[in-house]
Amino acid sequence: MSKFFLFLSVCRLSFLGALEHELESFAREKYSSKGKEEYRQYTEETSLPVKEFYKANHTRQTVDFVQKQREIYSSLSHAKMGVWEAMQLLDTIVDESDPDLNLTQTVHAFQTAEAIRRDGHPRWFILVGLIHDLGKLLTSFKEPQWAVVGDTFPVGCRFSNRVVFPEYFQENPDFHNPDYQTECGIYTSHCGFDALLMSWGHDEYLYQVIKDYLPEEASYVIRYHSFYAAHREGAYTHLMNDYDQKMLPWLQLFSQYDLYSKVNESLDVDELKPFYEELVKEYFPHSIDW
Repeated sequence: MSKFFLFLSVCRLSFLGALEHELESFAREKYSSKGKEEYRQYTEETSLPVKEFYKANHTRQTVDFVQKQREIYSSLSHAKMGVWEAMQLLDTIVDESDPDLNLTQTVHAFQTAEAIRRDGHPRWFILVGLIHDLGKLLTSFKEPQWAVVGDTFPVGCRFSNRVVFPEYFQENPDFHNPDYQTECGIYTSHCGFDALLMSWGHDEYLYQVIKDYLPEEASYVIRYHSFYAAHREGAYTHLMNDYDQKMLPWLQLFSQYDLYSKVNESLDVDELKPFYEELVKEYFPHSIDW
């Protein structure tokens, strides 16, 4: 490991250790009925629908599938609408992969944004909290949830056992392709996450929609916020480059808010909406391509 990478790692661990303690306290104080260890429980006791979701996801997310989906949606020709129109579509979605929340995605969006806003973070970061899951409107284009939600992971290289329910990868055709099952697979060491084919879903899709409107930090968080194996479990470090190391603290900071703001209680959206309408106008035109 180079001295530069070692320096970055030490700084990141120090920063994130303090950050995790701060946000764990935040979660405990605000949501004392549910401890940190109760979130993201993917075990034998996980509900059958969540298990069935991940079995479908891990079996069907292949290199061929991801490449086809990227080709289909890279044109951004499926709809033209504003952010608030897209938010309305979220009202119809309940994420089948999420064991921690049974409310609509709109409620989760405002919960996340308000938690970030309360702690005085930059306006772009608050906006990311609000819109980070807008890519889930892929379901309105008749995409199945296994191709929209859930944790993301690279295809084209060995599946990490730090991805949730890794045993389900055994039925994925790529699992039996030796070219895809080495440590780096079709990639090179430290090529950077931007070079990876990530399992297809709302992260990559929304990134393509918003990348020309938001700061690079915001785009990065949106693109990889479901890549829990990397930013929470420490997997795939051999594919990270300097840019990923620089961005990782933002990603891990956002993850704390995304996860620990999930409670089964709603907010007064009508009261909050004026602030967020102005925030959206600050970054987006009236209508954008989807």
